[in-house]
Amino acid sequence: MTQIEFENVTQRFRLIRERPDTLREVFVRLLKQGERYLPFEALKNASFRIRQGETLGIVGRNGSGKSTTLKLISGVYRPTSGTVTVRGKVAGLIELGAGFHPDLTGRENIFINGLILKMSRKQIQQREQRIIEFSELGDFIDSPIKQYSSGMYMRLAFSIAVEVDPEILLLDEVFAVGDAGFREKCVERIKDFHRRGKTIVFVSHAMPSVKELCSRAILLHEGALVADGSPDHIFEVYGDVLKRHEA
Repeated sequence: MTQIEFENVTQRFRLIRERPDTLREVFVRLLKQGERYLPFEALKNASFRIRQGETLGIVGRNGSGKSTTLKLISGVYRPTSGTVTVRGKVAGLIELGAGFHPDLTGRENIFINGLILKMSRKQIQQREQRIIEFSELGDFIDSPIKQYSSGMYMRLAFSIAVEVDPEILLLDEVFAVGDAGFREKCVERIKDFHRRGKTIVFVSHAMPSVKELCSRAILLHEGALVADGSPDHIFEVYGDVLKRHEA
């Protein structure tokens, strides 16, 4: 069964060219409204399907549309044109610290994130201790998360995402922060999700991680889908793309 489908999807944003420094510049810009914004297509007419139980890697240079793709799957964005079809409950780590309130403790943020992910109060209470134990945050769980390091943020976010037990798990550069020991725990949990028939979409620059976890990958470049195939094939094409860019 196809669980995620992109059909001719384009995601367009408007970028502000530059901020006015004086009141006079503000009025000049108002008279030239057509020149105030620069259109930017983060994703360009992309079409692909992800089957149920598949672990798909998405690779590409910064700004190629990888995170935009995850946000379209999660419903954070609605496509400018085309259609995105998602069948199943979605959870994941899309952006470090997203959905967290910095002034609340880790424990309080577990509760808030659980509600956002449509868990009942009873379900949150039942899973709270497992989340805390997996995160290995210890006494820091009762400290405001504005005191957390990037690695601690990642630990908590990943622990919540996998404990929700979604049908679709989205992961954006989950191994960019954190120590080797916790990374191994994450890898094993991701593999367990795969064994249980979950669908996983994994964004990463790390070639070894994509090859270890994914049976298929796609390459995005400047918003366009340029290759779809095995991780080995995709990284071969990706290498060519990088060489052309550096030349």
